[in-house]
Amino acid sequence: MEWPRLIEGVLIKRYKRFLFDVRLKNGRTVTAHCPNTGSMTGCCEPGCTVYLSRSANPHRLLPFTVELTLMNGTLIGVNTLVPNRLVKESLMAGRIPQLSGYPILRSEVRYGADSRIDLLLENGREQCYVEIKNCTLVVDGTAFFPDAVSSRGQKHLKELERQVKAGSRCVMFYLVQRMDAGEFRPADHIDPAYGKALRSAFRRGVEMMVYDVQLDLKKIELNKQLLYFIS
Repeated sequence: MEWPRLIEGVLIKRYKRFLFDVRLKNGRTVTAHCPNTGSMTGCCEPGCTVYLSRSANPHRLLPFTVELTLMNGTLIGVNTLVPNRLVKESLMAGRIPQLSGYPILRSEVRYGADSRIDLLLENGREQCYVEIKNCTLVVDGTAFFPDAVSSRGQKHLKELERQVKAGSRCVMFYLVQRMDAGEFRPADHIDPAYGKALRSAFRRGVEMMVYDVQLDLKKIELNKQLLYFIS
């Protein structure tokens, strides 16, 4: 997946969760939208380099979107809209062999108690529900999720448990949008309830897949599977 043309700047501050004040290389200061509800720990310290895209939509209140940050020499994808697009694109290109054999693919399908599944795969015999999460927190080579307490994430796990019980295949797909992780663990030190819910879902048949990416300032691609530890 290719990035749109990226514009480099320096982060001045993040505030109101979704807003970044950024000083561009030409000296101009702009406010950019960052579609990320997490704490973004280790991803957006003031003074770090950020890369923005600019929307062609003249009606957007904030034309700039934060796509990447650069922290300690590591590029990090912080736009949480990217994982769904990248995983879908990778599935359609046959790059995820564990999820092959489903010719029908639909996005954002309603299911359960007022939820939407990121991807619903079907082959006429089986439905496979795929919930995708963006992971940006890495400490000493270990990727952690979530980076903030996530009651919504716990709800998704419970919904997947119910779908497995009803006879469907369900997958939690964690996309680590950076290249410096060697393994994945639930962030029990941040949200122990999420870790407990993940282990419960796993014991009841919800599958887990964790992939990292290969990325630079031109494109981002699905890379390799990471080991995960949830015991």
